[in-house]
Amino acid sequence: MIVRTEIEPSRRTVYLAGRFDAHEAPGFRTAVHPLVTAEHPVILMDLSQVAFLDSTALAELVRLQKQARAFGGEVVLVDPADAVRVILEITDLAELFTIRSAADGPS
Repeated sequence: MIVRTEIEPSRRTVYLAGRFDAHEAPGFRTAVHPLVTAEHPVILMDLSQVAFLDSTALAELVRLQKQARAFGGEVVLVDPADAVRVILEITDLAELFTIRSAADGPS
């Protein structure tokens, strides 16, 4: 999986591409979790290029959401690929996140 981050003064955006699974979870945690802070509690997570995610990946997203909410923020899932959206809906985790389109503009 490829993890690309954009750090701007007003927001943090993470772009993921490929398979997000148990093998990739440690790298995700190392790269992404430090981005959520009291000063920047909202993170945009672009999932448009994620082809697959497993239960470990879902757990990482939930863990990140809990971290963001502890700071008064949230994880916003941007353009989740169809495979990701289906898994989020089947597991009832879609309700845990704000899901939006990149076409909606910056948050």
